[in-house]
Amino acid sequence: MLPLLVPALLAALGAATPAAAAPPAPAAQEGGVGVGPVTKLPLPRYVSLKTDRVNLREGPSKDHRTLWVFQRAGLPVEIVSEFETWRRIRDSEGTEGWVLHSLLSGRRTAVVLPQGDKAAPVPLYARADGSDVVAQLQAGVIGSVKSCTGSWCRLVVALPQKRGDVDGYLRQDRLWGVYPNEKVE
Repeated sequence: MLPLLVPALLAALGAATPAAAAPPAPAAQEGGVGVGPVTKLPLPRYVSLKTDRVNLREGPSKDHRTLWVFQRAGLPVEIVSEFETWRRIRDSEGTEGWVLHSLLSGRRTAVVLPQGDKAAPVPLYARADGSDVVAQLQAGVIGSVKSCTGSWCRLVVALPQKRGDVDGYLRQDRLWGVYPNEKVE
């Protein structure tokens, strides 16, 4: 009879029962990178949201409550854990939760980070040497990552005031969605 009381007592105290507990994050390997138990891909890793409406849940099932609803397709997020068809993600502000893997895309995007003066625009350059400004980007602008050298990233951004996309280079440390010194091809 005692084993039946333990889950009820834990639930009454607000503790997670073994069946309701979220799976642990995989152990990190040397260099801070682990391997996902489901996909066998590196953890953590950046991906983007596939649709304009993505529910961020408290745990890895639809039975868990929704913590937040993302409403921006293409938003970069970082996968930090995997459990069956669910991925634990983190956004650029540090918010974490679980989403279905089918709502994520392997397309790499990045968000422009604010400079010292948060209202100051960030220059997008024609070349990776920092010459010829092709656009001024506000913090929060999202672009598609085409490549990164470890210090510069080639970014394509759709700007409403220009016709078509703007293609240019931004220092890698000015972006959230790529790791420091990461090379993207």
